[in-house]
Amino acid sequence: MKMEPRAVLRAAALLKEARRGWALTGAGVSTPSGIPDFRGPGGLWQTHDPEEVSSLAGFHRNPQGFYAFWLWRFQHMAQAQPNPVHHLLARLEARGHLAGVITQNIDGLHQRAGSRWVLEVHGHTRSGTCLACGRSYPAAWIEAEAERAGLARCACGGLVKPDVVLFDEALPPEFALAQREVAQADVLFVLGTSLTVWPAAGLVPLAAASGARVIIAGGEPTPFDSRAEVVLRGDLVEMATLLARALEVEGARA
Repeated sequence: MKMEPRAVLRAAALLKEARRGWALTGAGVSTPSGIPDFRGPGGLWQTHDPEEVSSLAGFHRNPQGFYAFWLWRFQHMAQAQPNPVHHLLARLEARGHLAGVITQNIDGLHQRAGSRWVLEVHGHTRSGTCLACGRSYPAAWIEAEAERAGLARCACGGLVKPDVVLFDEALPPEFALAQREVAQADVLFVLGTSLTVWPAAGLVPLAAASGARVIIAGGEPTPFDSRAEVVLRGDLVEMATLLARALEVEGARA
C-alpha cells in the first residue's frame, strides 16, 4: 500500500511542532531488521504456544523448552542491525522533536541506532536474574550455559531467567515512568504495534485523553486508529524515508 503523501506531511508538521513528543514502538519496527514479530502473518505465535515459551509458568514447567525457543532468537537479535525506522527516531530525538522512545521490543536496536532515552517496558536481553537469589548474569554467560546444559542455573542452583517480561509477570518500573511521560506528552508517535497487548496499549488512550496528538503508523489497522489525528498505513521503511524527507532530517538510512 502506497503511503498517503498528505498524511506524511501532516505527521511531519505535528512532529515539528512537538515540544514533548514520545514514540511508542512494537515488533513491526524491528521486522525490517530481520526479527520476526509475534502476531502478524507468519509470526512466532502461529507455530508456538506463547503460554509454553513466553510465560513465567511455562518457564518454570519447562526451562529447557524456553531456552530452546529463545536462544536462537536472542542470538539473532544481537546480530541484527538498526533499520531506517530506528535511525529516524534517533534523529527525531536528536533534533528535539521527540523526548525519547517507549518500546515493547527487547532487542536494543533503538539504543544501537542512537536513541538516548529508551524506556523498555517489556525488558531486554542484555542480562538475566536468578529467580532464587536475585544474582544478575550477563547475556553472554546465560547463552553459553544454555548452549552447554540446555538451561542456565545460578551458582545457588536457581534458574536464571533473561530480563524480559513474560506474560504473567508485572511490568518493570519503566512502565510507570512511561505513563507519567505520556500523560504530559503533546505528541505520541505510535509505530509497528498492533496495540492489542495490555497494559502497553493503554498508553494510547492515556495520551489522547491527556491532550496529545496521536500518530499511528503501521501495516494493519489498530483498535485505536479512531483516536489518531494521523494514520500512516503502509510499509514503515517507506514511511521513515518519506517522513525524513518531509522533516529534512538525515539518518533514516538503510
